[in-house]
Amino acid sequence: MIKVLLVDDTKLFREAIRNILEHDEDIHVVACASDGNEAIECCDRYLPDIVLMDIIMPVKDGVESTRLIKEKYGWIKIIMLTASSDNENIRNAMKNGADGYVLKDVNPTELILTIKSAMSGLSIIDQNIYQKMVHQFSEINRESTLPDVHFTERETEIIKLIGQGKRNKEIADILFLTQGRVKNIITDIMQKLGCNDRVQIAIYAVRKKLV
Repeated sequence: MIKVLLVDDTKLFREAIRNILEHDEDIHVVACASDGNEAIECCDRYLPDIVLMDIIMPVKDGVESTRLIKEKYGWIKIIMLTASSDNENIRNAMKNGADGYVLKDVNPTELILTIKSAMSGLSIIDQNIYQKMVHQFSEINRESTLPDVHFTERETEIIKLIGQGKRNKEIADILFLTQGRVKNIITDIMQKLGCNDRVQIAIYAVRKKLV
């Protein structure tokens, strides 16, 4: 059972999300909080597996709350569930330890999949935001030298698909591989590039004009 904490200053939204999540037999909403301070207190009390965190809240915002929770409970997965697609909010959230960034217009099925994917160790970012981040960061880093790395044909295929924003399951389906095999190949790619997340792989794909 995945224990989830909901953090949002709008009660109606909290209750709506709670109702959606509790229809899934693998998810249990252990508590709801209306601001960052309450979120930290709930983490102390309930030790959730996942926190769904809004960004703009009174008392303490979601970015600062994420930083404080991660400092104390590094293993808790925090997914920003917000209406904000502002570049600065995205950067600050990911910089302070967020494991995912999803917009509030996400459909219920995708939200549940996001929670389960985060529990498996995947970093989940809304598709539109993902593409926005990749192109923004590739522009920022366009003057830096790309590593001179040899990739196998299969690795190159996966780099292209990551650049298109495909998730592991989608990549596995397209290439007729298991998700475990895809994950292993992505690990090899990260080692060759000297990076530790798929956003950097996507940036490499954009700068190499693979997408």
